[in-house]
Amino acid sequence: MLGDIGIYGFRVMGENLARNMESKGYTVSIMNRTTEVIRDFMEGKGKGKNFLPAETVEEFAASLKKPRKIMLMIKAGTTVDATIDVLLPHLEEGDILIDGGNSNYEDTERRVHALQEKGIRYVGSGVSGGELGALYGPSLMPGGSREAWPEIEEIFRAISAKAGVHGDEACTTWIGNGGAGHYVKTIHNGIEYGDMQLISETYAIMRDVLKIDNAKMAEVFSAWNEGSLKSYLVEITAEILGEKEADGGYLVNRILDTAMQKGTGKWTVISALEEGQPVSLITEAVYARILSSMKEERVEASKGVTRPEGETPETGKALKALEKALYAAKVISYAQGFSLLKAASAHYHWELNLGEIASIWRGGCIIRSAFLDEIRKAYDTNPALQNLMLDSFFHDALVEAVKGLREVMVLGVTHGVALPAMGAALSYYDGYHTENLPANLLQAQRDYFGAHMFERTDKARGEFFHHDWSGEGGNTASTIYKI
Repeated sequence: MLGDIGIYGFRVMGENLARNMESKGYTVSIMNRTTEVIRDFMEGKGKGKNFLPAETVEEFAASLKKPRKIMLMIKAGTTVDATIDVLLPHLEEGDILIDGGNSNYEDTERRVHALQEKGIRYVGSGVSGGELGALYGPSLMPGGSREAWPEIEEIFRAISAKAGVHGDEACTTWIGNGGAGHYVKTIHNGIEYGDMQLISETYAIMRDVLKIDNAKMAEVFSAWNEGSLKSYLVEITAEILGEKEADGGYLVNRILDTAMQKGTGKWTVISALEEGQPVSLITEAVYARILSSMKEERVEASKGVTRPEGETPETGKALKALEKALYAAKVISYAQGFSLLKAASAHYHWELNLGEIASIWRGGCIIRSAFLDEIRKAYDTNPALQNLMLDSFFHDALVEAVKGLREVMVLGVTHGVALPAMGAALSYYDGYHTENLPANLLQAQRDYFGAHMFERTDKARGEFFHHDWSGEGGNTASTIYKI
């Protein structure tokens, strides 16, 4: 018996993906750098099932059907390159390597081209859903060597989450060439950063302004999860807020307020700067985690100020505003993320199908939510849509929901509660919908001190002018720089 696919790297995600594959009728070859992990698994959860354990790379490669399909579930970075170097001598032309980790898309681009020259088909696939998603059905975002997709499509569709009215639409599709798959996963994670920060800011208003207890907060989030805010993150937030320890105390209240990160949020922000896309909400979510890590400094700084005490709002009214605010800010976050995907697709010639991407995020992944169906419809109706906020459904929904966002921002300001992501959402919404921004003054300043030139309202776009503001600058102008 030979394996249909191999999993190299057998920690939580690798093990659960392998179990998922085996449960769908595939024989899975498995290997880990430390062989004890494989031995323990075969004596426990893997006993009597269709797994082929290997202790050496030679044994691992020989256990697979040709063309070999090997999925790497290992730490991103140099570890991936080192593992590829170890596997390569045992692979043949036409074999397929799949990186299922959170690799940087630029690394994936490089590996696709390097391995193509050696006859190896390379796939960089985003895998979202955490350990339970890996076991029961993740969202899979494969990209890289297009020729590999027909060989792995059946397996990917079988193990992926299912969505749709009938629950039969696989949450996977071919994303695009090169690093497209890992790029889409990166932006998924950036949106995830934003979602988590927005929910945390909502929690802060409930806790610090409305003074609601955990049981009530859990009840509110649970109720919201039955409506337009229905999503995985809102669902688990309700569960987290209600979780108690043996002594009856709420666990979340005892967790230190320092959030960590692995880098995909930062990569999203860096890419946005390179593509000239203002993903301000996601950027503030990244900075909020960094600020949270400065615990000792914050504790010291808090001693020197007194938080303002605004008028306590009526709880029911405030909760309605919060629900609208969270919905509005989440939509704006997705609008920023999808605009970035659109820009990167054009830059790298990936031809990303934004409707399909929204579709495969409806199940399995961390940011799955009810309105992804509406996002899919928006891009299916108009693939050239410049910004999600211009779609008729979301335009109309935001007109009403943004009213709640404004009310919540007032609460935050008057009570001294930091709302960086919500504030970024509102500023982006207002700025995007403003015909005349104050950037005319900004550009005049640039021309004054640096002769950077400007366009005029009474001339055609693309014509640039310089003015001698001080009377001493002359007619020499600088070069025009564009983002």
